[in-house]
Amino acid sequence: MCGIFGYIGKENNSNIGIEALKRLEYRGYDSCGIAVFNDAKKGIEIEKVAGRIADLESKISAKNLGGTAIIGHSRWATHGAPTAKNAHPHVDCKKNIYLVHNGIIENYKQIKDRLSKKGHKFSSETDTETLCHLIEEYMTPSDSTKNGYTLEEAVRRALGHVKGTYGIAVISKSDPNKIVAARMASPLLIGVGEGEYMVASDPSALLTHTNKVIYLEDGDIAVLTKSGFRVADLNREAQKRPEQELDWGIEEAQKGGYPHFMLKEIFEQPESLENSMRGRIIRDDGMARLGGLMPVKERLKNIDKVKFIGSGTSYHAGLVGKYMFEEYAGIPCEVDFAGEFRYRKPIIDKNTAAIFISQSGETADTMAALKEAKEKGALCLGIVNAVGSSIARATDAGVYNHAGPEIGVASTKAFTSQVAILALLALYFGRPRGMSYVFGERIAKEIAQLPELAKAILKQDAQIKKVAEKYKDSKNFLFIGRKYNYPIALEGALKLKEISYIHAEGISAGELKHGHIALIDKNFPTVAIAPKDSVYEKMLSNIEEIKARGGPVLAVTTKGNTKLKDIVDDVLYIPKTLEMLTPILSVIPLQLFAYHMSALNGRDVDKPRNLAKSVTVE
Repeated sequence: MCGIFGYIGKENNSNIGIEALKRLEYRGYDSCGIAVFNDAKKGIEIEKVAGRIADLESKISAKNLGGTAIIGHSRWATHGAPTAKNAHPHVDCKKNIYLVHNGIIENYKQIKDRLSKKGHKFSSETDTETLCHLIEEYMTPSDSTKNGYTLEEAVRRALGHVKGTYGIAVISKSDPNKIVAARMASPLLIGVGEGEYMVASDPSALLTHTNKVIYLEDGDIAVLTKSGFRVADLNREAQKRPEQELDWGIEEAQKGGYPHFMLKEIFEQPESLENSMRGRIIRDDGMARLGGLMPVKERLKNIDKVKFIGSGTSYHAGLVGKYMFEEYAGIPCEVDFAGEFRYRKPIIDKNTAAIFISQSGETADTMAALKEAKEKGALCLGIVNAVGSSIARATDAGVYNHAGPEIGVASTKAFTSQVAILALLALYFGRPRGMSYVFGERIAKEIAQLPELAKAILKQDAQIKKVAEKYKDSKNFLFIGRKYNYPIALEGALKLKEISYIHAEGISAGELKHGHIALIDKNFPTVAIAPKDSVYEKMLSNIEEIKARGGPVLAVTTKGNTKLKDIVDDVLYIPKTLEMLTPILSVIPLQLFAYHMSALNGRDVDKPRNLAKSVTVE
């Protein structure tokens, strides 16, 4: 989940590392650090802080650090408290090896105990530091190696002892002018510039220098110098990895005048929806065109069961997909939390399509579930936003979101993009399985209108902010919905609690009387997602039950439904669309509501406490 960066090249400016870390800060922001090899002094200087990148920048500016080899890190703590002592880069006993790491070394205690007995002194509580000392062991002269191993070989041998996950970048005072990087189940890519080379856990860190990248595979070890790079595996065999060109630039990863990335990304949804659907709707045939599925088109004909697998917001998208597929494609579906999937015995075979949903394409739980599904023979498909990511490469086929970079930790535009693609998939699967041309044409037409309908909702932003001002001091919320909007109750509650720290629960409205209604009183507001759909009358009854017990209700309903306004305390409207597409619209006012609740309460909207954007550890 942490962000790592390394640079080697023509520049002599530590600000390169600082600027890269700023763009990686959303991956982790409880502490950070940087190490710079100074050519003139022939040494490595290091600075670390417990806090944000801005604090590190102040310390760096005061020292005027310069160097042509740089590694940096923004941390999301796993082992050890978020202190300067535990911040990366970590150093060995001799202050020769400097290392940054994303991942978890599962057997670090055993390694640490063994090295402590050999005299190594540890200065942090982290699992990462053990790797520095293990590399030190191999770089130290011994009976078998008169001069010790090179940095590259020492890293390779050290990693042979490691169990767990890692994306690392290492520099050494005694083996200068190179960065050694390695990957195992943790994202890492190389940036190829002109006279400069970089390594990072995320493409956003590279965009001011290059849009040419190479994604490393598990087991790769890369050596970067000022003149080039090479990649080999753990067995020293050279590897060729294809160069790819990023399809978005630095301007897309900046705030563009908005106070927060999250608000910018909420307002980008008309465009992101358009990009997700572009070229994929065949209006005249009532069909979807999904080129990414062409390699498995024949195998798709035999699919008789679908499993949607994801985590957090992506799991909620999968829940919506289940309703769509079962109702319109006639295929039985299950939805699994990625973190639970491989710890039970899922019943899947060659006629099962396992659809993995992930914005980053690097989610550790989802990647582990993907490996399990492949071993069991399932057809593995992906819905991924990040081109070239691990999940995108590991699946048999899939569909890219093309939603553009999502920097805010709380996912917004990626979610609506995922649900829109699931609607296209339901159309794609449904038409050959008995869905009529007339209904297929109607679905295609309604999907195409979503960007304009989203724009209409965004025009209510000022009104939604006023509603948030009314509720900003509330300590608890209940979100209720039925059928297609039950997952939106879950998603709305998640958005509120993750960025405002207000306790919120999302439930199926049918479950209200089975325990949850005991919470309701005048200080416990409910958000009811109640568009005019097939379950509207049932939702209306649930709302009446809450009002009868004195509970305030904020409702989201279809434009033109003025009667609900007389029953609830506050109401927000969405345009009319097909029932299956209402989740894409009903979630947008809830995103704005959560955003304003967070901002009004002075929270750090883009970097909520204890969270990180890409969960790359289990």
